Amino acid sequence: MKRLTYAGLRALSALQHFLRQRLTPAGWLVLAAAGTAGGLGVDTGRTMSYQVFAFLIALLGVAFLAAAFFRVRVVVARELPRYATAGERFEYRLVVQNQGRSALQAAAREALRDPRPAYEEWRHSREPGEERRNWFDRNQGYFRWRWLIARRTPDRAEPQPLGPLEPNARQELRLWLRPRRRGRVELGAVQLSRTDPLGLVRGLAAVSAPARVIALPKRYRLPPIVLPGRRRFQQGGVALATSVGDSEEFVGLREYRPGDPLQRMHWKSYARTGTPIVKEFQDEFFERHALILDTSTGRGEDAVFEEAVAVAASFVYAIDTRECLLDLLFVGGEMRTYTAGRGQMQVEHMLEVLAGVAPSVPAEFMTLARAVSSHRAALTSCIVVLVEWDDERRLFLERLRAGGLEVRAFLVCDRETAPRAPGLLVLHPGQIDAGLASLR
Repeated sequence: MKRLTYAGLRALSALQHFLRQRLTPAGWLVLAAAGTAGGLGVDTGRTMSYQVFAFLIALLGVAFLAAAFFRVRVVVARELPRYATAGERFEYRLVVQNQGRSALQAAAREALRDPRPAYEEWRHSREPGEERRNWFDRNQGYFRWRWLIARRTPDRAEPQPLGPLEPNARQELRLWLRPRRRGRVELGAVQLSRTDPLGLVRGLAAVSAPARVIALPKRYRLPPIVLPGRRRFQQGGVALATSVGDSEEFVGLREYRPGDPLQRMHWKSYARTGTPIVKEFQDEFFERHALILDTSTGRGEDAVFEEAVAVAASFVYAIDTRECLLDLLFVGGEMRTYTAGRGQMQVEHMLEVLAGVAPSVPAEFMTLARAVSSHRAALTSCIVVLVEWDDERRLFLERLRAGGLEVRAFLVCDRETAPRAPGLLVLHPGQIDAGLASLR
C-alpha cells in the first residue's frame, strides 16, 4: 500500500511540475474555464457548456502543439561560487551564445534536478510537527512529501529575458539562488522558454549544463571567546601539526645513543666524522580542542538537529586554528574524526563536512563517547553540542570534567523539553543568537 501511495505522489508531483512550467497565467485561466465548463456540461441535453469545454480544450491542444516546435542551439556557461550558505542568496553570471541560424528571443532560467525523494527517504523521514497531524495525514505522508520537496528545492530567480540574440552573439545574464538547507545544490540544465502565438503555453528547451554548489551550514555570530586549558605534549607533534608549538626547528646534533630511531640519523655528519650522529628535536606542546557534535536522535533532520549543526559550524568558523588544532568528532554511519589547523584541513573543508552531516540512530551515542574518551589524553578542552539530554549524556560530561578537561556543553532543544543542569547552556531553535550572546 505504501508503494502505491508513493507512486501516486510521484505522479501527482510530475503533473503539477509539468503544468506549472508549461502554462502561462492565460493558460491557467483557460484550463480553469475548461474544467468549469466540463463540470457544468455533463448533461449535454440541458446545457451547451460542453461546446465551450470542447473549444477551450482544442485551444489548449493547438497551443501545446505550437509550443512543441520551439528548438534552440545555444551554448551556456556559468560562473558559480564553490560555496554558498544555507538560507543566504548568492548571485552568479550566466553567458548564453546563440549557435543557431536565426535570432533567438526567449527567457532563461535555472533548471534544477528532480527534487522528488526516494521511497526510503520519504518512508523514514519525519516532517517537523508531524506528530501533531491526524492519523490519515501521518499515514498517507502527503505533507511530508511536500516538505521534503520544498527543502530540496532552492529559491531561484524568475525567468530573465534573453535576446533578440543574433547568430553567434553572446549575452550575459545575472541569476541567483538561495539554498534552503545545507548540502549539495545540484544544477542540471539551463531552461529556455518562449510563449506560443496564442500566449497560453510555453515552449521549453533544456540546455544540459550539470554543476554543483556546496551549501555550507548556517552560522551564528559568536562573541570573542577564549578557549580555556593549557598546552599538552603531542606525540609526533612536528609531523602532525607542522610545527605549531614551542619550536619549528630541531634543537641540534648529538652522538647516537642505543634506541635512537634511524629516521633521525644525520647521514652527512656520519659520513664526515665516521661517528653515528642523530638530530635532536624538542618535544611539541600545543593546544588541541575537540568539537563534539551529537548526531544521535530519533527525530531525523528537524529544526533542533539543523540548529545543532549550525552551532557547531559557528564554532568551526570562529575558532582561530593558526596556533592550535581543532578536532571535529561525530558519528555518521561510523565514527568520524576531522582535524583543522596548520598542516591539516582548512576551515572551509570542515564546514563542507558539516554540510553533509546526517542523524544517526540513538544507540550510537556510546560510540561517540568511547571515541572521545580514547582521545582525552591529548585534548586541552571540549566543546560539546548535544541534541538530546539523558543520563548517558550527563555521565559523559561528568567523566570529561572529572578527567581534568575544560568542557563547554550546549544543548539544543525545544523550550518545553529544556532540562536544568549545571554547566549546560540550553539553546532553543529560533533563539540561538540570544543564547550564544551570553558566552564569555
